Amino acid sequence: MADTNHVYSKLGEKLAKGEFILTGELEPEKTCDLSHTIGEAKEMAPYVVAANVTDSPLGIVTINSMAATHIIQKEANLECIWQLTVRDVNKLGIAGMIMGAQALGIHNVLSLTGDHPYLGDMRESKPVFDLDSATLVKLVREMVDTGKINGHEIEAPPKLHVGAAANPNAEPMEAEALKIGRKAQAGAEFIQTQVVYDLDKTIEFLTAIKKYKIPVLLGIFPMKSYAIAKGFDTFVPGVSVPKDILGKWKGIKTEYKTDKKMQKEAYDQANFEFFKPFITELRKKKLLDGIHCMAVHYPRIFPKLVEVIKSTN
Repeated sequence: MADTNHVYSKLGEKLAKGEFILTGELEPEKTCDLSHTIGEAKEMAPYVVAANVTDSPLGIVTINSMAATHIIQKEANLECIWQLTVRDVNKLGIAGMIMGAQALGIHNVLSLTGDHPYLGDMRESKPVFDLDSATLVKLVREMVDTGKINGHEIEAPPKLHVGAAANPNAEPMEAEALKIGRKAQAGAEFIQTQVVYDLDKTIEFLTAIKKYKIPVLLGIFPMKSYAIAKGFDTFVPGVSVPKDILGKWKGIKTEYKTDKKMQKEAYDQANFEFFKPFITELRKKKLLDGIHCMAVHYPRIFPKLVEVIKSTN
């Protein structure tokens, strides 16, 4: 958890105070023009503490995440969480990037392994994996807390809060929980989970990692259409959308086929009705410190999520 004496960002401040947090996610694409992403950032800015900026998810090459994070913060006035994977760069390069992030005004980083290049559109690329996500957390904390790297002084050290990821869907769950323990020991200040739809499995996992005393932001994926729901279920590894949700979303598509405005409102309401009891139960059991909404290109859902959070307080 962030130390109240060492707060470098709005996210760090909220973590230190123990406030319930809502974060979003932005997914820049294969482009040098971020105007569309900046527009989405501006739309979600009134509702979130910060937004993740992805780093070539699924191994598909996109604009550099550190550059995108800097530009979005500057143009949208929205604090960001820079996603940094160990897939593409060795320890020397990553240490330089961490200092570069500080120079660019970035003060939150999420440590990730990164999807293997073979999954993406540059399969010939050689993966690096010099570090793993836990040793990356340890590197960030070393540079921030000691002002040194491998024993060498950093003249003006970085000031960042570092988080890590968790996957409640992983099998066996016990192995994933141990990974979280390793990340907590390395100094992770918060956890953002992968998307979950199974409440019982989520309760079991969050109960298992509660002993590490690290704030957890639950990953959710409100789906703005049946096509998105079906695609997410089919193409995203490790996540299954329950058949009853797919059926309901398909029904909305059919019922409001000729009225797109009503269709959008129906999808928004369906998301509210699904996530409200889900989040209510987790908050009642004191297993949750926030929500991480991964519904990229769906910024209109954030007012509904704020409504959910207020109603479950």
